[in-house]
Amino acid sequence: MSPTILLSILVCYFALLIIVSRVASKNTSNESFFVANRQSPWYLVAFGMIGASISGISFVSVPGMVRESQFAYLQMVLGFFVGYLVVAYVLLPIYYRLHLTSIYEFLQQRFGNTTYKTGASFFIVAKLIGAASKLYVAMLVLQQFVFLKWDFPFYLAVAVFVFFIWFYTYKGGIRSIIWTDCLQTFVLLFALVFVLKDVYSLLDLTPQVLYEKLLTSPESRVFVFDEWQTSKNFFKQFFSGIFVVIAMTGLDQDMMQKNLTCRSLKEAQRNMISYGLMFLPINFLFLTLGFLLLIFAAENHILLPATSDEILPFIVSSYMGNTSLVLFLLGMVAASFSSADSALTSITTSVFVDLLGLKTTENKNYKRKRIMTHAIVCMLFFIVVLAFDFIKQKSVLEFIYTIVGYLYGPLIGLYTFGLFVDRKVNEKRVPFLAILSPIVCYVLNLFCYKTFFYTLGYELLIINGLITFVGLFVISKKNNGWK
Repeated sequence: MSPTILLSILVCYFALLIIVSRVASKNTSNESFFVANRQSPWYLVAFGMIGASISGISFVSVPGMVRESQFAYLQMVLGFFVGYLVVAYVLLPIYYRLHLTSIYEFLQQRFGNTTYKTGASFFIVAKLIGAASKLYVAMLVLQQFVFLKWDFPFYLAVAVFVFFIWFYTYKGGIRSIIWTDCLQTFVLLFALVFVLKDVYSLLDLTPQVLYEKLLTSPESRVFVFDEWQTSKNFFKQFFSGIFVVIAMTGLDQDMMQKNLTCRSLKEAQRNMISYGLMFLPINFLFLTLGFLLLIFAAENHILLPATSDEILPFIVSSYMGNTSLVLFLLGMVAASFSSADSALTSITTSVFVDLLGLKTTENKNYKRKRIMTHAIVCMLFFIVVLAFDFIKQKSVLEFIYTIVGYLYGPLIGLYTFGLFVDRKVNEKRVPFLAILSPIVCYVLNLFCYKTFFYTLGYELLIINGLITFVGLFVISKKNNGWK
């Protein structure tokens, strides 16, 4: 298909996003930018969060995982749901009771200002890296199919897209994102189902034969109770899935900011459970898509790309129709924008509220500072996306989980200690401990690899949190209670 036609379709999609954003951002204020006046319908929040969580990386990485990890990723998805229960019934009640705008304000009330800013800083760095890597994958795909034919520079394409994200979020903030994310989630899921159906139609399989293949094929193996040295082991995947959700959802301002826009704690919990339940069938569809891609490649003697993330784009562009190609690109864009727009808004919130200590009340001066903060965050985001052009990863999704292990681990340690241990921490040492913990994990990972040929995977997050927790106990003393 002509790059001009593809670009025209993307422009129409962007125009639709702007229309939805403008309608949703009417009569907005600082309060609506940060928490949507706490009046969002829970079912809209739940549906929109799917797109923000899945991202364009899942669209290419999860199907590509099947070649090397089969359906083992479902073990982690099962752990995800347990994590969502913890978030819904342990963390959300605290956030609502304290009436927070930024969830890191809990650290201020529990420990003090130094710990508060340390936690917020770790989130900002982790979210910048994670969200930028997700957008980077989408931009690579768009560069390949749209911009490369015109010799359009990659950095300029990234600049245009980041500017566009800023343009439709700077006014309405989280209030606009609740609605635009719903649109983008719908586009993502429609694209997934259509591409899945199109791949299935290329194969001479009846539903019964496909069902039998899913049951008997080695590529559809789900549970792995051996292979302790790999990341596919059930216990590693399941327990890591629990902690990944606690970190990337419950301790993540991006995901929690949407939950805090719900009308009540009960609705926020309903949103969280509904959203968590949807993850299993959606990821099963992604893995089934990857399974069908492998069957198609084997039957037609197709040499697949060495990088797993390139399998789906390669087959869609080389062997499938124009409709599938258009929907694949729209699905990638929808998922990536849904992830990036909320990430930029949450980072802006954390910088504005946590680091700068500004208020979210209506004030013209505060509003100007909020808009300026949002613009600076977008520029930093642009720089980080370009930095990924120098990084080559076999699977960007696994790279993100590694980053999560190093940067969200201290947050897990801080919150666990703050919630369950009644001791007063020496705050001056907290920043050093938070930095030291990932360094110790990195050294431990090198030692395990060189000594036992064992690489720490998803369990890195748990170990990191445990090191921070123990360190906090060492630098603390008895407290008279903080509640």
